[in-house]
Amino acid sequence: MLLNSTTSKILGLLVGAILFLLFICFSIVYGYTDTTWKMAIEAYTHFDGSNEHLIIQTVRMPRALIAAAVGASLGIAGALMQALTKNPLADPKIFGINAGASFFIVAAVSFFSVASLNAFVWIAFAGATVAAAIVYFIGSLGREGLTPMKFTLAGAAIWAMFSSLTQGMLVLNEKALEEVLFWLAGSVQGRSLEYLQSILPYLMLAWIGSVIVARHINLLSMGEDVAKGLGQRTGLIKLITALFIILLAGGSVAIAGPIGFLGIMVPHLARSLVGIDYRWVIPYCAIIGGILLIVADISARYVIMPQEIPVGVMTAIIGTPFFIYIARKGVTKS
Repeated sequence: MLLNSTTSKILGLLVGAILFLLFICFSIVYGYTDTTWKMAIEAYTHFDGSNEHLIIQTVRMPRALIAAAVGASLGIAGALMQALTKNPLADPKIFGINAGASFFIVAAVSFFSVASLNAFVWIAFAGATVAAAIVYFIGSLGREGLTPMKFTLAGAAIWAMFSSLTQGMLVLNEKALEEVLFWLAGSVQGRSLEYLQSILPYLMLAWIGSVIVARHINLLSMGEDVAKGLGQRTGLIKLITALFIILLAGGSVAIAGPIGFLGIMVPHLARSLVGIDYRWVIPYCAIIGGILLIVADISARYVIMPQEIPVGVMTAIIGTPFFIYIARKGVTKS
């Protein structure tokens, strides 16, 4: 269903925002420990130190907010990557971000015995940034500069390299495997608000920046020659867009681990609602991405209760059929 008028798009955003907040509330109320909406309210108005109130305040609220922020960030990052590479299957994996973050984490555990989740956040952020910077540098080499094909190939090469090195270290070091296995699967469980607060300024900068740069991305998506003819500094726009992708995807991976498929699905869903105008695609991606990750996280609590599976597994279960659909659709069109 394509929303054609500006009024309908604004109304869609308002409805989406309401659903976004509603699913955050669902995430706070529902889980293995039986709690009610009344308990959730009283946890902040009449806190009594009970187990239920402690779980709501220290576990579920941070978890819901982290899932919302990470989902929104991955959705926007996916949209920016697909615009930059002109690849409908692009997501943070193609930028080498997931693999770079994973490599740095495993290396820190293997060689420096790092075991703190708080340290994981910054180590993963550093790894994601380094990997993305290498991809951008390699993709920019040559007379023609950064092209979608070179960008994609550079990302695939760096992803393969870091993934192979990570797997090699895990094979040789069982202790590292035990320490980072849950993180490598992608999860928002067990994260405190401190992790989000440390990364939030970078995410907010990228959220706002992505909205501002959306108009330039519209011109860039028309073709580089057209964009240059309209006075666009395409090299600068690509660099700024790549920086926002690093902040969004790198920050998300740092907090929650490498959560896949969300960056692929969300932009397609957003474009099916508002078309190809990135001034609308970006905010819709934020809302849809946040909702999808929260829903996946809630579902992960109930699949094998009383245990729960990492949310990265849930997004893979949801995203794999979608990936196959998009891939087959692309092949058919070609």
